[in-house]
Amino acid sequence: MTKPETTSRPLRPKLAASLILTRKRHRGEVELLLGRRSGGHVFMPQKYVFPGGRVDRRDGFAPLASEPREQVREVLSRVLPERRVRAAAAAAIRETAEETGLLIAEPGRIEKPKPEWAPFAEAGAAPSAEPLDIVARAITPPGRPRRFDAFFFRADAEAVHGGTELAGSGELEDLRWVSLEEAGSLDIPIITRFVLAELDAHLKGRAPVRCARVTRSGPKLEEL
Repeated sequence: MTKPETTSRPLRPKLAASLILTRKRHRGEVELLLGRRSGGHVFMPQKYVFPGGRVDRRDGFAPLASEPREQVREVLSRVLPERRVRAAAAAAIRETAEETGLLIAEPGRIEKPKPEWAPFAEAGAAPSAEPLDIVARAITPPGRPRRFDAFFFRADAEAVHGGTELAGSGELEDLRWVSLEEAGSLDIPIITRFVLAELDAHLKGRAPVRCARVTRSGPKLEEL
């Protein structure tokens, strides 16, 4: 007797968030922060990426000193519940702190901080989502062993509270500030190239927030 064929369900993407930190060089040229993922990672080892990672349930309860701006909430609420919008912004800030040592924060007090927010409390600050803009969204194609529904935020380096020395957890190696042109010459994932192009458009003026994903008919770009 033959066993009936079984079909596996497509892996559901996990919500993720990244933060693109930008600053201007003395000649006015914009540069951004990238880091190389360590070789021990299963997902995109040795690739240069923005700080970021998976959104945890606890991020929805982050002790934010300020919430995401109305424009950001208005865009993201088209595709996410309000609490998930807040959680995504908090995750981008948390992951950036863990991977680079940079705190997107403002002076404030956190009562009984969870371990992930301890560096903020020790610096006399609380994480701040107000400086974040939203640049793009990207969904990992079906069939991959790991899938993410990733939102890419941007903040100016002036939003960093306290020291600006780069000192992360080691998840990202070779942290460096590079221009858009220099970033394109690094070993970066295809999706990061997409986000860099979207960032360039946003820096030049008002641009739509778009999502890159793969459908049955092929790659697709959709405005949020």
